[in-house]
Amino acid sequence: MKKTSNVIRRIESILELARTGIARTVNTTQVVANWLVGREIVEEEQSGRKSAGYGQELISTLAERLQKSYGGGYGETNLKLFRQFYLIYPRLLDGRIGHTLRDEFSLPENASEPSAPIRHTRCDESWTPGQLHPNLAWSLYRHLIKVKSSDIRAFYEIEAAQNRWKARELERQIASLLYERLAKSRDKKGLLALATKGQEIQQPADVFKDPVVIEFLGLPESHRLVETKLEEALISNLQQFLLEMGKGFAFVARQERLTLEGDHFYVDLVFYHTVLKCHVLIDLKVRKLTHQDLGQLQLYVNYYDRERRTPGDNPTLGLILCTDKNDTAVKYTLGTDQQNIFASRYQFHLPTEADLAAEIRRELALLAPPVPPPKKRTRAKP
Repeated sequence: MKKTSNVIRRIESILELARTGIARTVNTTQVVANWLVGREIVEEEQSGRKSAGYGQELISTLAERLQKSYGGGYGETNLKLFRQFYLIYPRLLDGRIGHTLRDEFSLPENASEPSAPIRHTRCDESWTPGQLHPNLAWSLYRHLIKVKSSDIRAFYEIEAAQNRWKARELERQIASLLYERLAKSRDKKGLLALATKGQEIQQPADVFKDPVVIEFLGLPESHRLVETKLEEALISNLQQFLLEMGKGFAFVARQERLTLEGDHFYVDLVFYHTVLKCHVLIDLKVRKLTHQDLGQLQLYVNYYDRERRTPGDNPTLGLILCTDKNDTAVKYTLGTDQQNIFASRYQFHLPTEADLAAEIRRELALLAPPVPPPKKRTRAKP
């Protein structure tokens, strides 16, 4: 019981210390405090591991005591979450920012009063996934610790930190299997880069996903859907659509008119990609893709390159969003050298891992060379 009293005093000191700096560095302070509470619980459990049920007894005792002083945020559910946080991120404070904070949180065995407020320290370029980052709040870590694969978790850490995602945005990207969709067309080297550097955009193929998930529109999957309604829904939810499209997209126009000898053509959506330094023209189809659709988009891209492209711009890209496509027909229509026209399916529901696995198998089957039919055996004439 004396040991339990000691761990309670140490945790109370951690939380009191967190309170003193909470107004200025709320994200980092809360993350560090929760991690240290988790560490105290784990270390105390390990010292009492010979006692059956000691871990649950400790959690219950701590929850009862801490909730009286610090509110409902320190119930059994959250204390177990802090414990899991420490176990998944054992090296959280190994970076430079971590050493500063750990020193300020260093508590003697019988500590009962906080020693000093936390100072905010910036992370430098030496940061790696698994270490504390000032852009990752506790609300983000709550979602990150649910990701089972360490490589996939590292990818989301990098993307969330670099893009300053909010918790809801991170939750949505995890639920929409962003990593798996980006990983579909990558080899082992590309997968390693995702886990260590996040999404790197070096060529047009790095930008587009297939499928594109637009569940946030709330539209039914119906044959009655018309393109104008789909376009209006995307514009009304532009912020979420930009999140789904990924980094670098900036909205320019909708229904951009192109005039050729008195004939008018209209591009559904026009974006500019700030990383690739080029315009991206998007054509929406509420049906399966046809080769005529590809020819029409090629017309738009060619026109933009000749009439709208300015010095410093790279060649224009075109993307067709459709409900379905024949990848073989697309390949033969565009040719092997075509690198500025792309086609992606869109879907109105979040994908499942099983759906995505089936999609990958389908694409691999299309890439595999055809198996020649067996040669017919001919009987020798007598």
